[in-house]
Amino acid sequence: MAEVCEKSLYEAFGAVPDPRSALGTQHPLPALLTLATVAMLCGCRGLSAIAQWGREHPELAPLLGFTRKKKQKKEWKQKPKLKLPCASTFHYLFRDIDIQAFEAVLTQWMLTNGFKDSAQPVLNIDGKTLRGSHQGEVPGVHLVAAYSATTGTALAQLQVDSKTNEHKAALQLLNLIPMENTLVTGDAAFTQKDLCQEIVNRKGDYFITVKDNQPTLNKNILDAFTTAVSPSRESAAAG
Repeated sequence: MAEVCEKSLYEAFGAVPDPRSALGTQHPLPALLTLATVAMLCGCRGLSAIAQWGREHPELAPLLGFTRKKKQKKEWKQKPKLKLPCASTFHYLFRDIDIQAFEAVLTQWMLTNGFKDSAQPVLNIDGKTLRGSHQGEVPGVHLVAAYSATTGTALAQLQVDSKTNEHKAALQLLNLIPMENTLVTGDAAFTQKDLCQEIVNRKGDYFITVKDNQPTLNKNILDAFTTAVSPSRESAAAG
């Protein structure tokens, strides 16, 4: 039976350091992050769209954690409304928030929310350049992500520095995720001894494509299958 996650996403966001000054703060940080998450899952991609989505669904405000009442004219039996954030609130929050701390909290929440439910979780590592990040002489932002087939989400991602490569970034990335009994898959770029050895050392398994980028390894694998082997594992003549 699948384990139940001990914390909701709202509760998990409570561990993210709040970069704002206590003076003048109107909304709880977990409420802002939860609203942004739900709005993005509903297709919102800009700050204005996120704020507008919140205003279009005021009935969800208390469920998302908002508590500040909106000033309004007193009317008989009128239910008080809750104040919701504007686009500039999200702008300043996302500008100042500690991205690494935020991603660490989100990764930990996802790891405890279904990643280890299957007999052998599958983790795919892959590198991609962010669409629209390459402009003229400005190099694109290249990321290596670990995608969980179990949860259907990317558990963690790291930017690939211009002075390194994907497989070195993948070594750092896998340190963020438990490897025991996990199957790691990847393309030919990750057929590297240190990466595979790290997975084995941490009690994981790997299934990685081998192509002509590793000619010696490719030949050794092909040679291993040219000699027929009987069920008793004794070599036999081919055919």
